[in-house]
Amino acid sequence: MSIKKVNLGQQGLQVPAVGLGCMGMTTIAGNDIYGKADEKEAIATIHRSLELGGNLLDTADLYGPLINERLVAKAIAGNRDSYTIATKFAWEIDDNEQITWRINGKADYVKKAAERSLKNLNTDYIDLYYMHRLDPETPIEETVDAMAALVKEGKVRYIGLSEVASETIRRAHAVHPITALQSEYSLFERSVEEAGIIDTLKELGIGFVPYSPLGRGFISGDIKSPDDFPENDFRRTIPRFQGEQFYKNLDLLDAIQKMAAEKGVTPSQLAIAWSVNKGFVPIPGTKRIKYVEQNLAAADVTISPEEMQRLESIIPLGTDTGQRYDDWGMTLVNL
Repeated sequence: MSIKKVNLGQQGLQVPAVGLGCMGMTTIAGNDIYGKADEKEAIATIHRSLELGGNLLDTADLYGPLINERLVAKAIAGNRDSYTIATKFAWEIDDNEQITWRINGKADYVKKAAERSLKNLNTDYIDLYYMHRLDPETPIEETVDAMAALVKEGKVRYIGLSEVASETIRRAHAVHPITALQSEYSLFERSVEEAGIIDTLKELGIGFVPYSPLGRGFISGDIKSPDDFPENDFRRTIPRFQGEQFYKNLDLLDAIQKMAAEKGVTPSQLAIAWSVNKGFVPIPGTKRIKYVEQNLAAADVTISPEEMQRLESIIPLGTDTGQRYDDWGMTLVNL
């Protein structure tokens, strides 16, 4: 099996139909992401992904901070050009490698963050460089102009945005062509669709990269109760997974699981295939070989128009599945 390739946006970047999210391969500020990670297994997962054609790796300076990029560097050592590396900046990280929990999109910080990521990744270029969150104190034009300067210098090939609204996308795209938008999107989270952001991307020829396409692991079906999350797993802070809302969502998941069983695929594969079928490039995160094999195989799962309609009718647009971040986190998305 070798996964099919697709064009991400209209700027010339070709990627596998399904990427690999690396966030869970390390901690963030001491907190586990989706349970404990093992570096050796994580690197083996990256290598197995490449063997299957899954050469798109998604990381960020926030993850760790910085140690996730360094883990990716270990995995790709000696084989850099076989991979398409996407990383992100904007969560401010100080000179002591601590997260300040501020967003910084100023031109000087963009340059500083990029140089640091190049060093962490042990590479002289980044394939796709995303603004992780919008800095409300800095005009998007200033941030994108600084990103465009990195392209001119050959340090970045393509640029992207994350969790921004249509107006911001248009303003950014007017400064320099945007290749991709990355935002949370799954059967349980379709706010970018409701807000018309997907329509804007199609109009401008910008690719869409859904992160958390498995609803932060919820669609896998492994989590049966809020207590199943490990003690310091950040998902415990997310309203979607708390109290009565969790069990309402579990009922919706049950219908997805039944449909997956009918098709002879896992619920995760059905959710990934749904996203691919819509023309998107999902980046499910995993740190285990077994799951990266399953996730990449989902690119070959065919879903008929009738099945797409049935699947989306389980959780129609506008369904309240609970907030995807706490109140503070929600102030930073779709800006």
